[in-house]
Amino acid sequence: MRALLSTLLVLALPAFANPINDVDPFIGTDGNGHTFPGATVPFGMVQLSPDTDMPNFHHAYGWAAGYRYSDSSILGFSHTHFSGSGHSDLGDVLLMPMSGTLHLDPGAKDQPGSGYRSRFSHKEEQASPGYYQVKLLDNQVNVELTAGKRVGWHRYTFAKGKEARVLLDLRPSIYNYDGKVLWSRLHLHPDGTLTGMRETRGWAPGRQLFFAIRFSKPAIGHQLLNREQHLTYRGFKGPGHSPKDVAAISGRALEAAFDFGKLNQPLLVKVAISSVSEQGALNNLSSEAPGWDFNGALARARKDWQQALASIAVKAPNKVRRSFYTSLYHAMIAPNLASDVDGRYRGPDHGIHQAKGFDFYSTWSLWDVYRAQQPLLTILEPKRMGELVNSLIAAQQHSPFGILPVWAYEGLETWCMIGYHAVPVIADAFLKGIGGFDKNAALKAMVASADYGPYGDLSDYMKMGYVPIDKEPEAASKTVEYAFDDWTIARMAKAMGKEALAARFMKRATNWQNVFDKKTGFVRARLSNGKFRTPFDPAAVGYGSDYTEGNAWQYSWYVPQDVAGLIKAMGGQQAFVKKLDAVFDTKVDPKTFANVEDISGLIGYYAHGNEPSHHVAYLYDYAGAPWKTQARLTTIMNSQYHDGPGGLAGNDDLGQMSAWYLFTAMGFYPVAPGSNQYVIGRPFVSEAAITLPGGKHFVVKAEHLDTAHPYVGKVLLNGKLLSNSFIRHQDVMAGGSLTFVMQKTPNKTWATAPDSRPYAMSAWQ
Repeated sequence: MRALLSTLLVLALPAFANPINDVDPFIGTDGNGHTFPGATVPFGMVQLSPDTDMPNFHHAYGWAAGYRYSDSSILGFSHTHFSGSGHSDLGDVLLMPMSGTLHLDPGAKDQPGSGYRSRFSHKEEQASPGYYQVKLLDNQVNVELTAGKRVGWHRYTFAKGKEARVLLDLRPSIYNYDGKVLWSRLHLHPDGTLTGMRETRGWAPGRQLFFAIRFSKPAIGHQLLNREQHLTYRGFKGPGHSPKDVAAISGRALEAAFDFGKLNQPLLVKVAISSVSEQGALNNLSSEAPGWDFNGALARARKDWQQALASIAVKAPNKVRRSFYTSLYHAMIAPNLASDVDGRYRGPDHGIHQAKGFDFYSTWSLWDVYRAQQPLLTILEPKRMGELVNSLIAAQQHSPFGILPVWAYEGLETWCMIGYHAVPVIADAFLKGIGGFDKNAALKAMVASADYGPYGDLSDYMKMGYVPIDKEPEAASKTVEYAFDDWTIARMAKAMGKEALAARFMKRATNWQNVFDKKTGFVRARLSNGKFRTPFDPAAVGYGSDYTEGNAWQYSWYVPQDVAGLIKAMGGQQAFVKKLDAVFDTKVDPKTFANVEDISGLIGYYAHGNEPSHHVAYLYDYAGAPWKTQARLTTIMNSQYHDGPGGLAGNDDLGQMSAWYLFTAMGFYPVAPGSNQYVIGRPFVSEAAITLPGGKHFVVKAEHLDTAHPYVGKVLLNGKLLSNSFIRHQDVMAGGSLTFVMQKTPNKTWATAPDSRPYAMSAWQ
């Protein structure tokens, strides 16, 4: 019967427009979105994108992705970027083409023509999945970019009658510390291939990136330059330099310049990267880009994106479609492939390892993505999720400390943010039936991370049941986040029949109670002597305080594994709802968060631009007031997202902000990954058809959806009335339909009974 239903749903699916045409990579490139507009493929190693600036570490927050829409000049085009991070690094292998005069330095932003930096206009710039194009006005070059998994492609059309030149500058780097380049190397091979590497002192200290570059035409002259030592090697003589005939140079401030004469056709450039070696980059280049077919590479990139974006077919107004499909695009950029074509990759021990039977992925913003982006991939990319879990396990096995990644990229650890949130990623995947990895090795890695005492004062947490603030900063946040992670270990251990281990971690999952102060009604930090730290101001915020990028108003709701217990601790359902209302309705002085750049998208104390608030609007469902969830979601969606360059209220954080939008637009959200439940909100698209493995579909429909009908009247699952304010993961993956009937006024009787509410550790009162 279900197979017949799935077949009928496929036949009934409307003819949706091509989703690739609805993606606008410029969304999020202004304000605090920190996305990049350049070319990449789903989960690819290369993110080839323009950089409008690379300020030093102390002034670089706005340029975390290298590009900012409000800028008017471009520094160059580099091959590695984070999508929407609040911190950054990368910006490797910066190339800049120019017609005519060769410039070796970028020059000043406010002095056009003073260097190789070039002005541009958004009127002569375009981007779509897998493609970027811009006309450099000062350099008189039209630049086109596309990408493969491990290779970036450039196509340069130079001004007629002028010398065509290309500069490689290994000095700039995104958001790094002073003295960022520790060492670099260039080697020009007899066939014209340029290979090299650089090691940087950035977010992940001692990171090495290797590359190989080939040009479609031989250069008629070149320079290899060590700017620190004022040396120029071979080719045409530069001012004040003595050319020497060498094929390789090394140092901390290297450049290479190539002269191609006057060209009658575009110049193509192929760049492969590797975290392993120059030979690894050469192998990647030869394997993935053997010829010179830029259009063929672009077609492959577009095909990859077409297949990825087709996983959800949406019917909605044009502006909503643009936000939806751009969110889906952003949610599928990371984690990034980090192993070469031969399966080798660099691990957190800086050693080189061999992947067997899976591709190794890195770029893990785990404090962010475990909440919604990774749960989204369990639906849309279940096979890849197995490889992602294998990658996490492999990283733990190579870790000098024996723990899972915290915030890692290109295999290396940064130790950014808190918690051990690779744990819920693995548990959520396992509990949803994702296969392809060793469950025993996975559980072992999870427990090793949760029991590693030196990390984040877990030693005191395990002894005392909380993290003491006089031993560790941000102790209140760490305690409640550790408790959630512990709950997911308990869930997985129990499912594997390991009852004693499950009981140990289920007890740890209750540790949130040890930092909840019933007198004030807030989560607070405690001292080693058991007393809450004073003085206490629930609005106080700041780095090194009781909380991580937040305050008591934002963090006191972080008990996704036991909202029933939190409701009881807050004095019952009415008190809970009243306090939840205060989060959104309190008038907050904007200066409160002026010194914490990550807290943005404010609605009262609710900060949608930062992850600790992302589940909060859904908590009304747990208190029997789902119509209030629906109202709050309407406010959030209308105020925090739009389809312009500033369309994200905060850092996209490797797809988390985007995944929140996608789930919410479809009407449900994973408040507690590991519960196998999605909490129902309200839909913002009239139809969404999710393509599932095996050709099945799960179709969400919203009847009477418009601004005049913002409330849910009733919900039907596969044609039957649904009394619960949640659906199960198996409901989605089995295929079928979820229908919302919208109405003008709140339905205050639907899903209000205790037994209709989502999962909680504690029994509902």
